[in-house]
Amino acid sequence: MDKLFGTDGIRGRAGEYPITPEMCIRIGRAIGRKFRQDGHNTRVVIAKDTRISGDMLEHAMASGVCYSGADAFLAGVLPTPALAFLIKDMAFDAGVMISASHNPFYDNGVKIFRGDGFKLSDEMELALEEFIGEEKESRVSNEAETIGRVNFVPNSCDRYVDFLAGQINAKKILEGLNVILDCANGATFEAAPAVFERLGADVRSIFTIPDGTNINDGCGSEHTERLVEKVVSRNADVGFAFDGDGDRVIAVDNKGGRISGDKLLVFCAKRLKDEGRLAGNMVVSTVMSNIGLSLALKEAGINHVTTKVGDRHVLREMLTRGACLGGEDSGHMIFLDHHTTGDGILAALKVSQIIKTSGKAVDEVAGLMKVFPQRLINVEVQVKRPIEDIPEIVAAIERVEGLLGEKGRVLVRYSGTQPICRIMVESPTKEETERFSDEIAEVIRKRLGT
Repeated sequence: MDKLFGTDGIRGRAGEYPITPEMCIRIGRAIGRKFRQDGHNTRVVIAKDTRISGDMLEHAMASGVCYSGADAFLAGVLPTPALAFLIKDMAFDAGVMISASHNPFYDNGVKIFRGDGFKLSDEMELALEEFIGEEKESRVSNEAETIGRVNFVPNSCDRYVDFLAGQINAKKILEGLNVILDCANGATFEAAPAVFERLGADVRSIFTIPDGTNINDGCGSEHTERLVEKVVSRNADVGFAFDGDGDRVIAVDNKGGRISGDKLLVFCAKRLKDEGRLAGNMVVSTVMSNIGLSLALKEAGINHVTTKVGDRHVLREMLTRGACLGGEDSGHMIFLDHHTTGDGILAALKVSQIIKTSGKAVDEVAGLMKVFPQRLINVEVQVKRPIEDIPEIVAAIERVEGLLGEKGRVLVRYSGTQPICRIMVESPTKEETERFSDEIAEVIRKRLGT
């Protein structure tokens, strides 16, 4: 069996391997077996975003869980971080999120959480893949009475909204703040407006009518154009765009400027440091963060640690080093003092709280960090051969790195979920960035392209 897990769970086109009902039955069954606990019925909670394929895959997953002898609990449409909260809050043994995050509606995926609300480690993913790949049928028991049952989680969204409001811990703290929320026709369409309104914000929400096929379609964190228009036309203080499953957020300032995850990290880190609450005096991000983030943090006297791409790698490094703040430029932000995973709504609330209590305009965030010109090119590849084994590609990378010196950087890696090689180049000028990235991309196309 091919490797299933990528950068963030299992992902692909719904109805095609590995995102099929048959595979979800196998995955659900493996989860039930892997997380089986002696002394009580194993309980696995399942949530989904708004994709049309979610119902089909959710029920297949529940069937697999029950086939293992465990009980499945359906929580309905929820953001991924809401699932992580429910796992801990209701003492489930594991959780499954049916979502493909920011991908189009025709994709879907599976994210798996442990009983403590954290995502699986690399080692646990490998072990689970072995369970999934086993061809021999096995059951907890041959007795029909041991087959699990399907249950429903009542008021799951309300529980999550209560949790989020409790993390701010101040009634009507956002009163007078004019906010526009882009919910991407995804999993945040109920929870995000509800919690902002509860905390007193003047909220206008867009893209909150999911129909199964419009998730992330010209909206959300990957497409902020409409949000920019709304923020400017309504003279709002700030806008927030979530992705399809609500674990990332991108902000728009009061002048319509896009505020990336890197800038939000600097904004929050400086505030936490000023308050003496930045654990370890550090921020953790991935190698995809702009070089400007490192320079801005250095200027503020804050240490910067980088990891491989993927919010779970950021989280692991945070746990190892005792950090409380980390994230990715794509908008994943982890406030480890508050939650076990990246949470777009929580991050938006934290940013809003800082804006409201500091009295500063949001466009001042842009001045906290100089963004170096960065270009990312995706090249479709036939095979994912190790980059270091292809002399022509290595030579092209080394040539550009030699020309840039310490004034820029090059990062070439394969996507964890798609047949794509990603080329990222940063340099002092846009012209250099485009020229150098094109040079490397052309070599990769000739050697590996489809």
